[in-house]
Amino acid sequence: MERTLVLVKPDGVQRGLIGEVISRLERRGLKLVAMKLMQMDDALARQHYGEHAERPFFLKLVNFITSAPVVAMVWEAENAVEVVRKTMGETHPADSPPGTIRGDLSLDIGRNLVHGSDSVASAKREVDLFFRLEEIVDYTRSTDPWITEP
Repeated sequence: MERTLVLVKPDGVQRGLIGEVISRLERRGLKLVAMKLMQMDDALARQHYGEHAERPFFLKLVNFITSAPVVAMVWEAENAVEVVRKTMGETHPADSPPGTIRGDLSLDIGRNLVHGSDSVASAKREVDLFFRLEEIVDYTRSTDPWITEP
């Protein structure tokens, strides 16, 4: 089973869209295995966005993600990374089709509500940044056989 990190960014928290994001991922069939509301500090933000450290927009990313609380979550499913990314939509909301989180709920690339890991390797790194192993709950849902074939 694959795991991926999803963040409801400060704009999503401030706009009251936490429940909407969770609902869309749950309705898709993904399983929530960890979640916390947190204020990201500068050090964590710099680690999280480390791959962009040399880019001109790096400080803007760090300043935004630390400007208000985020909701950090770990979701699990077969192909979780790909499924979450398709459910979120494209990074630029204008390129996101209707029915996606960004396509339905956002307008601006700098305020696109959610972050999702972009690869299995990134997901592992990001989950480990935000969660200790004991914070991730391994459980079986009674609905699992109705979502995927055994």
